[in-house]
Amino acid sequence: MESLEPNGPASATGFPELKNDTFLRAARGDKTEYTPVWCMRQAGRYLPEFRETRAAQDFFATCRSPETCCELTLQPLRRFPLDAAIIFSDILVVPQALGMEVVMVPGKGPTFPEPLKEVEDLLKLRQKVDVAAELGYVFQAITLTRHKLEGKVPLIGFSGAPWTLMSYMIEGGGSNTMAKAKAWLYRHPEASHRLLTLLTDVIVDYLVGQVAAGAQALQLFESHAGHLGPELFEDFSLPFIQSIAKRVRSQLQEKALPAVPMIIFAKDAHYALENLAQSGYDVIGLDWTIRPEEARQRTGKDVTLQGNLDPCALYAPKEKIGELVKKMLEGFGSQHYIANLGHGLYPDMNPEHVGAFVEAVHKHSRHLNKCC
Repeated sequence: MESLEPNGPASATGFPELKNDTFLRAARGDKTEYTPVWCMRQAGRYLPEFRETRAAQDFFATCRSPETCCELTLQPLRRFPLDAAIIFSDILVVPQALGMEVVMVPGKGPTFPEPLKEVEDLLKLRQKVDVAAELGYVFQAITLTRHKLEGKVPLIGFSGAPWTLMSYMIEGGGSNTMAKAKAWLYRHPEASHRLLTLLTDVIVDYLVGQVAAGAQALQLFESHAGHLGPELFEDFSLPFIQSIAKRVRSQLQEKALPAVPMIIFAKDAHYALENLAQSGYDVIGLDWTIRPEEARQRTGKDVTLQGNLDPCALYAPKEKIGELVKKMLEGFGSQHYIANLGHGLYPDMNPEHVGAFVEAVHKHSRHLNKCC
């Protein structure tokens, strides 16, 4: 087990020199020789080695083990020539930091035994969170992983966005309608804003802490944006997304930390693409429900786009995957673009098909760059 002492091998200084910065250059809008690619949930159950590593351990216990998180983060990099790593963790560590209990129930997913039911329940949450104390294990995992990556590719840190976290905290888990959480938005708008502000404060500290620990890019997951229409999104999601980008950048500057690229992934929020393009992020992640050409037209030329292959396309034969990737690259263009899926990898996917996806992105984007 590697030392996590401040001056030991896993200190947040003296990181190995980065050998492949293609992902970071694309995120910043610089020219790249090929299109970089990574996959949401690339460290996941579709890998036999992931299942083996996690077999005997509770999910959130795994999240609290820097050594295990590091190992899980590195596993897909050993198999595939991905252009970025993303730290293994979970968005629900933030509600845990606020004092809520979250358990992973087999066959059901993340569950809050005592979700927020009444406005008065907000008083049960920690009003001031010491992020280093509550989430320091994530920072340790990032620092350790950054060293163990040996500069192979950049490391992405992440957080859930306020509305998505709020919806879990009220629903008590996953939901097809988010009816309980949306009821708060309509019935208790002031209390909803209070909760979203509290979450925003924690997320800002959390993301800045991740950069201090060694994260080289950040992604904010607004996974439940699709449950909000344009009006609710503009009131209960967008202002907080904007605030996070602005405050994180400001604090990074104040603390003399690197100005890392920031990605916003608001799933199913194609109704808000123009707003997202102006929200202060370098990259907009896209799900598979919008055509690449339309996304490019609506967001302008200055923003890098990321996505958006339907994850289920990886069930297709390898040759078909190659065809779909080629079409996607032609739609987005090979510059100002990071290839990814429109959502995370599913547990029953064939690792060889993930490899075919990565290989096809590199192959076809190099060809596009030469001929166009």
